[in-house]
Amino acid sequence: MIRRGQPVAVPWTALLWLGLIVASVILAEHAKDLSRAWDARWLMKVPSELRIPLKAEVSAFMAWLVEDVRFGPVAFTDITRGMAWLVEQPYDFARALLQSGLTRGQGEGAEQVAPPLSWIAVIAAVVAMGHYARSWTLAAFVGACFLYLAVFGQWDSAMVTLASITIAVPIGVAGGLVLGIAGWRWRAVDAVLRPVLDLMQTVPIFAYLVPILFLFGFGPVAALIATVIYAMPPMVRITTLALRGVPAEIRGFAVMAGCTPSQQLWKVLVPSAMPSLMVGVNQVIMLSLNMVIIASMIGAGGLGFDVLSALRRLDIGAGLEAGLAIVVLAIALDRLSQAFANRPSPTHASQHLPFVRRHPWSLTVALVILGTALLGLVMPAVQSYPDGLTLTTGRFWSDVVETINVRYFDQLEAVKTFMLLNILIPVKRVLLGLPWPWVIGLVTLAGWQLGGWRLALLCFGLSGFLAVNGLWDDAMTTVYLCGVSVAIAGLIGIPLGILATTGSRMGRVIAAVIDTLQTLPSFVYLIPVVMLFRVGDFAAMIAVVLYALAPAVRYTAHGIQAISPQLIEAGIAAGCTRWQLLTRIRLPLALPDIMLGINQTIMLALSMLVITALVGTRDLGQEVYIALTKADTGRGIVAGLGVAAIAIIADRLIAAGAQRARRRLGLAG
Repeated sequence: MIRRGQPVAVPWTALLWLGLIVASVILAEHAKDLSRAWDARWLMKVPSELRIPLKAEVSAFMAWLVEDVRFGPVAFTDITRGMAWLVEQPYDFARALLQSGLTRGQGEGAEQVAPPLSWIAVIAAVVAMGHYARSWTLAAFVGACFLYLAVFGQWDSAMVTLASITIAVPIGVAGGLVLGIAGWRWRAVDAVLRPVLDLMQTVPIFAYLVPILFLFGFGPVAALIATVIYAMPPMVRITTLALRGVPAEIRGFAVMAGCTPSQQLWKVLVPSAMPSLMVGVNQVIMLSLNMVIIASMIGAGGLGFDVLSALRRLDIGAGLEAGLAIVVLAIALDRLSQAFANRPSPTHASQHLPFVRRHPWSLTVALVILGTALLGLVMPAVQSYPDGLTLTTGRFWSDVVETINVRYFDQLEAVKTFMLLNILIPVKRVLLGLPWPWVIGLVTLAGWQLGGWRLALLCFGLSGFLAVNGLWDDAMTTVYLCGVSVAIAGLIGIPLGILATTGSRMGRVIAAVIDTLQTLPSFVYLIPVVMLFRVGDFAAMIAVVLYALAPAVRYTAHGIQAISPQLIEAGIAAGCTRWQLLTRIRLPLALPDIMLGINQTIMLALSMLVITALVGTRDLGQEVYIALTKADTGRGIVAGLGVAAIAIIADRLIAAGAQRARRRLGLAG
């Protein structure tokens, strides 16, 4: 039987790091005085002799690329214009079909030749897709989602966004599929793709926009290209993993049947991996929708532009309505893509039915499109949803926030002041007060203890990159905001994850709240937070915690639920109380998954910190945002790489710690 109060041996590494933390706090208080006394001011500020002019070099390279590079008679800018033209043609057609209609001419004198699809026709099309993919239940659900867009006055903006998604997703899926297949077939390609994908998924989204804006100009095409780059990496990774996961027996059958390598790939392996590949398609859709607000900063338009405009006006009602419209559109597309991923293949007998019986929904949608187009000529309400029937909740949400501000201003200010004085400012003072060689040494030591000399060398190189590029103070501010936000998210998320595994009503409520938080666009969090707490580090921290909370909850719940029931029964048989079962069996065994959840929380926190630059933070995110507004490619790319360096250090350290925990618990296999 396990006894209460039984002493627990503390490993020497824990004592070492406790001592180093205490020493760091003391050193932060006296480092400046010591550096003056020892005439070693270089300890607090990286000497100019050690700095490298990477920003200027990158800017010069981009200018050379745009102005001087030629391939025979073809300039590099001609290639980028050609790429833009290729993307622009299908996008213009999709937007004309869904929102603007076909026109003749340009500018104010343009004449509409044909109207866009009516709102009724679009809803009929998604209902047909829902029924074809699964059932009438899904058809009614996605139809209701699109009807919501019309009823709440978001139809035109939603169709602009949908036009972008219908072009960006196929390009992202096709590009990811091709690269994933190349990585699966050739190990050398995979070795090159891995670090590139790591960078693409850790460099802030804003950093993508700076060179794209420089190469492709301002407009929806540049936004589409940025969306594709942002959304493609998961498809590449999932394609490679899915093809490697096809059972060897299936590959053997293809060889025995005499298939050529091309036939093996496209007729055997890809169809066998299709369920996993559709997960990648779903991820591309979700990431594309997550990008719409940020892409609106360089001319994308649509719902993203509406949210961004509301944020600039601090119009919480309009911002939440547009943000909820993005959520509704995301949920509808998510459910449809999942249904198509799990849809069974058509039977052989159905192939011999007449065309009308094989494609009833296609014919029905075609008739609805034709009928509504004709009726719309005499009944405008059939073509466009009547303005008089639209509803709005904007005033309601604005009144709610205003009421909270009036009634609870003193309480909110008290919480804000307490957090600033007792947590945020002290942590910031410690991190900014530490000598930069000391911090690099601590990070390198952590890498050596967790992953050996290779990880130590990586940590040393990436932290040194921050120092020699003049990013140190901004990087420490980023680490301070990210660290505090992740700690609070963990303190909230891990207990919620434990509660979510109880199977009670509380667990279902937690799951619903987390699902909602995970589908809201990142910018939407800023609007109520700024309205309640105004700009500053505290408002940024609240927005980051809300945005990054979901992984801490989900991974904790997953880790606890994945524990073998036999282990729990063994603990009960040994006489463990419920508290002992939790603290000595469930949580230790779930620790690797919890650490991975914290890892994902850090990644989301860093991506959100770049967006919180809009509410006044002074970190690397602000550097990226300023570079975007000034089209300063060198500044934006180097600051983005700085955020990526912090993300990679955190990712590798936590992954090594999780692997070490698995080995200690006997779960490494």
